[in-house]
Amino acid sequence: FDDDKIVTGCEDHWISVYDTKTGGLKCLLQGHDGGVWALQFVGNILVSGSTDRTVRVWDIEKAKCTHVFTGHTSTVRCLDIIMPNKVLNKNNRLPDQRVTKFPPEPLIVTGSRDSTLRVWRLPRESDLEYHSGSSTVTTVPSPFSSSPDPFFQQLLRGHSQSVRSISGYSDTVVSGSYDTTVRVWDLKSGKCRHMLAGHGQRVYSAVIDHKRNRCISGSMDWYVKVWCLEKGSCLYTLEGHTSLVGLLNLNGTTLVSAAADSTLRVWNPEDGTFIHKLEGHAGAVACFQHDDHKLVSGSESTIKLWDIKTGKHVKDLVSGCEATWQVRYNTRRCVAAVKLNGEARVIVLEFDNEEDIGQSTKKDATDSRAELLENTSVSERNVDEQPLFDEDEV
Repeated sequence: FDDDKIVTGCEDHWISVYDTKTGGLKCLLQGHDGGVWALQFVGNILVSGSTDRTVRVWDIEKAKCTHVFTGHTSTVRCLDIIMPNKVLNKNNRLPDQRVTKFPPEPLIVTGSRDSTLRVWRLPRESDLEYHSGSSTVTTVPSPFSSSPDPFFQQLLRGHSQSVRSISGYSDTVVSGSYDTTVRVWDLKSGKCRHMLAGHGQRVYSAVIDHKRNRCISGSMDWYVKVWCLEKGSCLYTLEGHTSLVGLLNLNGTTLVSAAADSTLRVWNPEDGTFIHKLEGHAGAVACFQHDDHKLVSGSESTIKLWDIKTGKHVKDLVSGCEATWQVRYNTRRCVAAVKLNGEARVIVLEFDNEEDIGQSTKKDATDSRAELLENTSVSERNVDEQPLFDEDEV
């Protein structure tokens, strides 16, 4: 979400766009034939991935699908939009102060249950429409591929099972897979630089740490591992969780892991030192976000606010949930996707200041895509996010 819109994807094939300020439904994006499990937007351009095996690009303001990309043979499980950034050498310094950027234009990288990653150029708003399978050719085909799709760049093969997580920066993408490995990919060549082996079970989360030239992974084996991207070696194994580590987030001075053991752990990303254990959730942690001051996390029944510097629980923001799917915040608002009283909703809370969330007039819109409901004392509005476990694991 941003200050103007909240975008949600659901198992019912729809993508909904709500007004952040009022909670009113702005538009419905129709086109997918399966559940929407991956979403990311840049400005007015939204990219979605679905169980229908397609990747779609949308013009949000026009409420229109402008591009459909095919090629995956199973669910599109995850995606990342890679923006142009400086290419750093192994010492994270640019030779002779020269600035080299990659990619030249933003790229879409998708991961699928078919064990592959695919790379497309992110369409510009000025590009003509392209729907895979049609005879319309709108741009010059990519020099990296013989595919008739003019936006397609590369097919990245190497994993032997589902690709569960993707994280990229500049010319590097890391992917975590159910084959227990993390792979490091070079987007310039399309080749795998390293296969990082060491986890004993499925890898559920992988994040790139471009500032330290590292990546971090979390697994069903309960461990968090920190890897060197230059050598492809494991630097640290972080122990403490007692169940699946499904979520990781890196922000400046802290690394946070969340697990199905109902806890979150805070680590120093420099040396892997354990800092805090956040306890209080009654079930698996399904979502969280943090910054240098606070952490907001959600489990089945509650959404909690923590002081990340002390590790102390500040308060419950929402309680009595039947499910919590996602939580995100910026400097002004916190948005959470939950199930309350049998209905999927989006709860929107406003921050009083940088540390806390205060009480204010709030709006409510339900997942039935009905009109804005009357004001209530609690801010509630709707989203979906990919489940912690796949259907075949429950």
